[in-house]
Amino acid sequence: MEPILLIVSSWWWIAPAAAGAGAATYAGLTTRSRRARRLELDAARAEESRAYRELVAAKARVRTAYADMLAAKSRTTAPPSQAAAARRELQEAKQSEKTASLELRASRSRVKAGYAEYRAATAQDPLPIDRLYAAHDAVNARWLAYETDVDKALAYPKMTDPRHPATVVFLRAQREALAKRPTLRDRVAPQQFLEYRIAVRHLEATFAEAERQVGAPTASRPTSAGATAAAGLSAAAAVLAEIADRLPALIARIPPPRTGEPPAGRVP
Repeated sequence: MEPILLIVSSWWWIAPAAAGAGAATYAGLTTRSRRARRLELDAARAEESRAYRELVAAKARVRTAYADMLAAKSRTTAPPSQAAAARRELQEAKQSEKTASLELRASRSRVKAGYAEYRAATAQDPLPIDRLYAAHDAVNARWLAYETDVDKALAYPKMTDPRHPATVVFLRAQREALAKRPTLRDRVAPQQFLEYRIAVRHLEATFAEAERQVGAPTASRPTSAGATAAAGLSAAAAVLAEIADRLPALIARIPPPRTGEPPAGRVP
């Protein structure tokens, strides 16, 4: 009996330590899953915060432009062109303020929609990052069909021609989306998710524009988000393998962008 009591007295801390480690592991997994599921909501809140800062900066620009216009009017010796330039700057500042205000309202609407979607989501629904992966892979799969399908390749050769302007824009958007694609789906920050979502939306828009310019029929979108995620995830490995083989050769032939080329617009 004494050896048993000795063992118990020496190793009594094992059970509480194991229970604490198990509880900590469970809490960590639960927290990680919760963060992954509310990733789109957190990204919408980060977008709202950025839109608010831009609105504050736009209001400050309006005040500065208004002060410059009053100063230009007060100078009797100032040329008329200076006052006209101050008025133009004030008009541009007011337009920027109006745009920033609309962006803030739109971002707040996205926060409300993201919160409602988060509350209505179940454990069986795909995660936001998985849905974004699926949308990205779906565009890549549709583009690869123009290379692997003989009928499509002969009917629409410009879809894979890096000299065609719309194809050049699409390939650049494809390269940007691949660069923004997170590698660890469980450790995606809201800002990273937001940048990746903007890149994927831009990719979808440029691909649709390329199809429109060559006259190709656009594919209908799946009505179910779950079906989209399932189809995209099942084809993700094959699509990425094809992209790795074909994309670098096409990108190497793309001419460098001109310095005066406007940047890609923000997708709301």
